[in-house]
Amino acid sequence: MNMQQMMMQAQKMQRELAKAINELNAKEFTVSKGGAVSITMLGNHEITSINIEEDALEKENKEMIEDMIKMAINEAIALIDKEKGDINERITGSRTGLGM
Repeated sequence: MNMQQMMMQAQKMQRELAKAINELNAKEFTVSKGGAVSITMLGNHEITSINIEEDALEKENKEMIEDMIKMAINEAIALIDKEKGDINERITGSRTGLGM
């Protein structure tokens, strides 16, 4: 493979990766914890909603709810990061490929 072909292949991979990452950034990930808390986050880590069930809104549940929110956010971030790694591996052959 000559240098021009290699450059064209690299540019194609960059375009495919950019498209896949843009799609991921717009994808919603929803995680629920304990049936009391759910969060929805976009692939770009923007939180679009947090829902707390009314039954859980009692003063003695405050710390538990805060913990469930943290766990749900961290789990959503882990799901997004895994999907980004899968995208990179599929397109570049590496989990930490172009654009990461």
